[in-house]
Amino acid sequence: MRLFRPGFFAACLYPEAIFRIKTTEKLLYLTFDDGPSPDSTPQILDILDLCNIKAVFFCDGRAAENYPDLIRQITSKGHIIGNHGYNHLNGWKTSTEKYIADIEKAAAFTSDRLLRPPYGRLRFGQYRKLKKNYKIVFWDLMPYDFDASFGNEKSLQVLKNKIRPGSVIVLHDNTKSAAITILKEFLDFVIDDGYRFEIPIRI
Repeated sequence: MRLFRPGFFAACLYPEAIFRIKTTEKLLYLTFDDGPSPDSTPQILDILDLCNIKAVFFCDGRAAENYPDLIRQITSKGHIIGNHGYNHLNGWKTSTEKYIADIEKAAAFTSDRLLRPPYGRLRFGQYRKLKKNYKIVFWDLMPYDFDASFGNEKSLQVLKNKIRPGSVIVLHDNTKSAAITILKEFLDFVIDDGYRFEIPIRI
């Protein structure tokens, strides 16, 4: 079963984390995980430029270390870089000490203040320690763009049908993701519907 939104329990477990921005305005918040990638990041940036939209890129530390020019390109266009860990570890399967060390290693190449846990999986003990230094950002809407078996059209329909004011949307910045294929149509759709995009937090 695919869950397009985190459950109510997640917000209770991580009360200071961001899932959705409280607003009645038609505002959306766009984020990308897993980049940067020379095969996907430039295309995503071109689409965002075309639509005059800014986003948060939660980057893998290893990829950021390998492609510093792409990190500079992202920030030069007014987007924000966040931390997505160095080795994309699953917090549920990783000791707190190892997990935090991995986040800190990534911080040198991404961000030491803004974090999205890989897979959205974070033990409470990890959360309790990380929230002292990081604003932790989850999401309100996940269209499974990373899952080829779900299909591009279904991912697009999830986005169109399930957005709501304040939604923090997560897409993926890699070649396996449907994001490049569906992004422009989705942005045109929501802009025509009166939505606008902001960055959920600036640090």
